[in-house]
Amino acid sequence: MRKATILILCAGFGNRMLDLTINTPKPLLKIKNTTLLGNAINFFTDIGVKEIFINTHYLQNKIEKYIIKNFKDYPLNLIYEPSILGTGGGVKNIFNYTTDNKICVINSDIFWLEENKKEIAKFINESQDVSHCKILLSKKENFYGLKKTNGDFNCRNGIISKWTYDNDIIFYSGIQVLSNNIFHKTKKIFSINDIWNNLILDNKLKGEFISSKILHIGDKNSFLEL
Repeated sequence: MRKATILILCAGFGNRMLDLTINTPKPLLKIKNTTLLGNAINFFTDIGVKEIFINTHYLQNKIEKYIIKNFKDYPLNLIYEPSILGTGGGVKNIFNYTTDNKICVINSDIFWLEENKKEIAKFINESQDVSHCKILLSKKENFYGLKKTNGDFNCRNGIISKWTYDNDIIFYSGIQVLSNNIFHKTKKIFSINDIWNNLILDNKLKGEFISSKILHIGDKNSFLEL
């Protein structure tokens, strides 16, 4: 695999998990004898990723202790946000710590599966052609753990637009590649949705589909149903 910089988003409060995240950050919720974060770290190191950043804020001391105990010999960089920066601001901040001009950003609420490895490795390997942002999409029939009747996006010929009621239901898979140049005129604190919306207006948000199953842990119910 070519050299790639990965950011696993772990700064959020996990509010949709309700009481499960009062004392435990969402990335440390246990699934199948591991945690969401442990699953992500092992998955991406297994496919050959050489550098992983993890941004933290909520209950960051627990995430730090978990990393020290379980992954001290891994190529991990913890970046603490004293004030939470939002998904967009958190990504932008990581460019202060790497010389790479592209970052592969991973949501920490996806439980990655063995069957995902080939397609995810391919998506990362081909990211050198990303000029702005490219996101990996999943069709409804391959997306588990989320009960929604509205899609996230529409995608035709690799160009993403906003979803409307007559489109197929398509979800964001939890992984994207972003170039540093799209953050130059942004604020310190903002959502990645702001980036997506601006790129959609200019027909510059690109996408492709993953055909293997995506297991999304979006709320307490999806967690308990595993």
